[in-house]
Order: sequence, then structure tokens, then C-alpha cells
Amino acid sequence: MRCDCHVHIVGPAERYPQVPERHYLAGVAELATLRREAAARGIIRFVIVQPSFYGADNSAMLDALDVLGADGRGVAVIDPAATSADALSQYHRRRVRGLRINLYTAIRSPAGDRLDAAFAATAAVARRMNWHVQVISPVATLLENAKVLAQAPVPVVIDHYGLYGHAHPDSGEGRRLLEMLRLPHIWVKLSAPYRLADGPMSTRPDRGWLAAMLAAAPERCVWGSDWPHTPAPEDQRGADVAVPYRQLSYNALVDNFLAALPSPDFAERIMIANAERLYGF
Repeated sequence: MRCDCHVHIVGPAERYPQVPERHYLAGVAELATLRREAAARGIIRFVIVQPSFYGADNSAMLDALDVLGADGRGVAVIDPAATSADALSQYHRRRVRGLRINLYTAIRSPAGDRLDAAFAATAAVARRMNWHVQVISPVATLLENAKVLAQAPVPVVIDHYGLYGHAHPDSGEGRRLLEMLRLPHIWVKLSAPYRLADGPMSTRPDRGWLAAMLAAAPERCVWGSDWPHTPAPEDQRGADVAVPYRQLSYNALVDNFLAALPSPDFAERIMIANAERLYGF
């Protein structure tokens, strides 16, 4: 069964409050809508990732996981210094399997705004729970902390192709990122091509980067849609201003990704087998 390893679920703001320091008001993005869109491409499993505008209140994600049951897994955001053992146990029962550190958006991560310190505290919790740590960060920050990530005591999942920006696979930054991905505990999400150099509405992965990452870590690549495709930073105009999500076709994201793979065999590996190993489906 195919898995979309990176989605966000957003509920009504009156039920699931968004943090005051947000830069826009996120609209409702329901699990039922996602399931209908994904069904056309045989995707029935989902990994729900906590978005930055919910801070460390994981309620919307947990409620969606309860509906998904065995077809869902979650990646939570916590304050490592303030989350109780009982809360972590409840998260695990409700199928959370990872913790996210976000150093990409303007909203400060509850674990701190330095990757080294945030990672140390978060990884300590993840190790106790037998979870992984997911990092969303520009490639420059990843590389500045390469030693920290290389020595991690837990699996590390890098978001959105490592947010390589305008770097190329054969550039200095590109080679260092690929070197990191060759480490046996480092995974990468092949997701959200529109966050990269080709433009804010792109649904096509860069074939050079895709081939390079598959060569570096064929058993540790997973795919994600990044649904419902949050608005670009330049379109975010204030905490109380509702901004529509990017109007992208879910099916186009899937089809363009599959068309860019070097062979059909990779589809089953990335969207099924690798996802099962990482998330314990």
C-alpha cells in the first residue's frame, strides 16, 4: 500500500487554535479531502506532520491519527523540556513515530532556534521512545551542523530534498549534502518540489537531484506530497489574514514524481517498502 509520508491536517481555528506569532491564518484542510484526492493514485497510508502554526499543540494531528488508525503515523513537535513521559506514551499509542525540528519557517521551534541544541534535546527524547527526528532546514544550516547529524543516536529524516535551493548536485554544497545522505541513519523526503529552485508552483522534481539522492540512499528515500501546500512566504500577510493554499494538483505531483524515477521499481521501494521500514507500518 502506497504511503504519502508528508501531509498536514488543519482543523477549524476555533477548535484548534494557531499560534499568535503565525504569519497567516491557515484554512481548514480535512483528512477526508486528502483521502479522496490520494485514492486515485492508490495512496491510502499517510504520515501527518505537525505544521509550525500549531506550535507544540499536536491535537489536530492526533485526532486525525485516531481516524486513520493503522493507516496513519505522526511526526509531532514538542518542547523537550516540558513534555511529560505520560504525554509521550500517549503520543506513541496514537501512532506518533517521530519528532520534528523546524528551522525553516519564521515561527520559532519550541525546542530552540539553534539546530545543535534543539537536536540534542529532541534526539534524547526520540531515543527513549524509539522514534526518529525530522529536520526541516535550509541546506546551509544542515551542512553547518553536519557533524551533529552524523553522530545522531537516532534515525534522522531530512525534509524536502534538503531544501537545496539553487545548489546543484555537483556543487560544493551539493556534494556535502549527498555525502550526508550516504550515512546509514540519514533519510530524505522527496517532497515539495515547489519549495526549491524551479518556482513556487512546480510539481516536477529536479531529475538531477532526484537521481543523485536515489543513488546515495536508495533504501532511505521516501515520498511526500506536502499537502495541502501551504502558501509561499511572500503571500503570507499577517496572523489574521486567510491565505489560500497553493492550487496544485495532487495527482500531478504523484504522476510527475513517478515519471522522473529511473525505473518503475523505485516507485514500490520509495512509496511502500521504505515507508514501511521507517514508520513501522
